[in-house]
Amino acid sequence: MNEKIILSWSGGKDSALALYELMRQGNTDITLLTTITDKYERISMHGVREALLEKQAESLGCYLEKVYITPESTNEEYEKKMEETMNRYKKLGVTKVAFGDIFLEDIRKYREGNLKKAGMEAIFPLWERDTKEIADIFINLGFKSIITCVDTKVLNGDFSGRLYDKNFLADLPENIDPCGENGEFHSFAFDGPIFKERINFSIGEKVLRDERFNFCDLI
Repeated sequence: MNEKIILSWSGGKDSALALYELMRQGNTDITLLTTITDKYERISMHGVREALLEKQAESLGCYLEKVYITPESTNEEYEKKMEETMNRYKKLGVTKVAFGDIFLEDIRKYREGNLKKAGMEAIFPLWERDTKEIADIFINLGFKSIITCVDTKVLNGDFSGRLYDKNFLADLPENIDPCGENGEFHSFAFDGPIFKERINFSIGEKVLRDERFNFCDLI
């Protein structure tokens, strides 16, 4: 039986590989769930435009569920919006929500705790796999991704706007996780084996926000 599954979708490489794994396991009824900052019409934290997110979902052949939060959103606001969304999907028979997290135990417990309130189960297709191995698999499968945000407290802002490829991995300092699992960088996946067609975009300006995050705009 093909279960209905929600995938927490950031639009980045780990989300794309998690979706690939779910599809490989025979799951075809997958809804992508993305948090959008409403005033900016961009994916929260990743900074990617909503229009590109929609093209991404269309190319992947997945239904896209958008949850809108305010720019000054608190954890309480976020959790309330997510709880409402999960309760709605639970009534539709969805019991599982997938995430692209790899090794952060506190985040896993946080997600599991929130879903337990809705009587749903969290699943983690990439959990505890070696991040260097995940990075290599992603690239070797033919996925294409671009870095859209860099935390300049830990990584040079020049990495923003670069393609996520073997050259990028080779240039990363040793203390930076190859998948950016600690929040060092975020990405946008635009092509690969599960895409019907490549997402076309051009690179816009780079902007430093909060004196910390270097965003590369994709147009």
